Amino acid sequence: MTDKVVVITGGSRGIGRATALAAAARGYRVVVGYASNKKAADEVVAQIEAGNGKAIAVKCDVAEEGDILDLFKQADKFGTLAALVNNGGIVGTSGVRVDEMSAERIQRVLAVNVTGSILCAREAVKRMSTRHGGKGGVIVNLSSVAAKLGAPNTYVDYAASKGAIDSFTTGLGYEVAGEGIRVAGIRPGLIDTEIHASGGEPDRHHRLAHMVPMKRVGTADEIANAIIWLMSDEASYITAATLDVSGGR
Repeated sequence: MTDKVVVITGGSRGIGRATALAAAARGYRVVVGYASNKKAADEVVAQIEAGNGKAIAVKCDVAEEGDILDLFKQADKFGTLAALVNNGGIVGTSGVRVDEMSAERIQRVLAVNVTGSILCAREAVKRMSTRHGGKGGVIVNLSSVAAKLGAPNTYVDYAASKGAIDSFTTGLGYEVAGEGIRVAGIRPGLIDTEIHASGGEPDRHHRLAHMVPMKRVGTADEIANAIIWLMSDEASYITAATLDVSGGR
């Protein structure tokens, strides 16, 4: 066990949960950010503690700057911030064309997926950057293959938000490369998580599995393993890059 802390937004479910458990197994102290499901977040913390790890759950809607500031204040009390996983994200109802989307829907998707990720990265850089007296660290941003495919007739607003994350990963990676911080992205493909249900299509990933060259959906653990690798010294020469973990899609 070290005093190295990883902050994971959307850490109570799916990819975030799997990443929290994997990080704890590697000795990180884990800050589990969650938007609303306290019970699920507490269960992640309990599972980590049962394995002699350390974790705390902090309520954080990443669309709210105040919540983000509190998330990082709680992390400061827990140890030295070494990694941020920008995993918190949402989709609107699936199968909606752009000419049917409300401004409120689009604004909410962008607020959570884009603005929230940038603000979390801002707070991480303030703590990690050698420019600010930090010891360096790693930021991993969760994108999606939708950023490349566009998600037509499904959720182009979500796809656009993830395209923004790809650009942010590149730009921020260049910006802080000389300050001890690496920035990398992950583009998951069709993964067996609850995000499909939140978009109103709980079986979407299984319905589309035939489109994946590997002919199957991925698991949250497979994405978590890639995130943990990017956080590790084994990826020490990787920054401003985004890795597809999508079965070839």
